[in-house]
Amino acid sequence: MPLTRAGRPRLQTQRRPGMTARDEILDAASELFTTTGYAGTSTRSIAESVGIRQASLYHYFKTKDDILCALLSQTVTPTLSFIPTLLGATPALTAAEHLHALAAFDGDQLLSGSWNLGALYLLPELRDARLEPFWSDRERLRLHYLALSRAVLDRTGVHPAAADLPFRLVESLVNMWSVPHGPERSELPVHVADACLRVLGDATAPELRDRSRQLIERHAQS
Repeated sequence: MPLTRAGRPRLQTQRRPGMTARDEILDAASELFTTTGYAGTSTRSIAESVGIRQASLYHYFKTKDDILCALLSQTVTPTLSFIPTLLGATPALTAAEHLHALAAFDGDQLLSGSWNLGALYLLPELRDARLEPFWSDRERLRLHYLALSRAVLDRTGVHPAAADLPFRLVESLVNMWSVPHGPERSELPVHVADACLRVLGDATAPELRDRSRQLIERHAQS
C-alpha cells in the first residue's frame, strides 16, 4: 500500500517508485526536470505525475527550489558517506588507492540512477543562493578530490595544475547517459577512475581495481 501522510489522500493509486510520498515526488521531479527542464516544470505537474494534490506536495517541499536542492544532494551525499569507509580502511590506503576507489564509486553514483541528475548541474538556476546546501556539499567533495590529487602529484612530479582534473573527469560521466545499459556502461566509472590516476602521472594495475571493488562492496554491505 502506498505510504502517504494522514489527511492528504492520493488522487489515484501509486504511480511512481518510492517507499514514501517524498520519494515519489523526487522521482517525478527527476524525470520532469531532466526531460522538460526546470523552468518548464511546475509543482502542479510534479504533483499530477505522482497522483497527489498540489497542496500535499507543499507538505514535503515548500518550494520547487527545495525539490531541486534535494535532488542535487543525491548526487554528492552518497559519495561523501563513502569517504569514512576509505579513511578507515585496513591496511591504510595510499592517496592513489583512495582516489581510485572514490572516483569509481562516485562515477557509479552518477550513472546508476533512474534519471541523469548530474545533467542538472548545467542549469542556470543552480547559482541561486537557496541551493547553498548542495554547493557546500559539492565543494567538500571537490576539496577531498583535490587533496588526494595533490598527494599523488607530490610523488609523480606532474604539474600541480593537473590536481583539479580528476574531479572534472568524474563529473564528465553525466555526458555518457547515451551509452546503452550493459557491461560497457557499467565499466565506465572504473575506466574514468583509471584515467584520474593517469592524468596525475600514476599508473593503474589490476590489483588497484580489485581493491576499489572490494571497498565499494564492503561499503554497500555495511
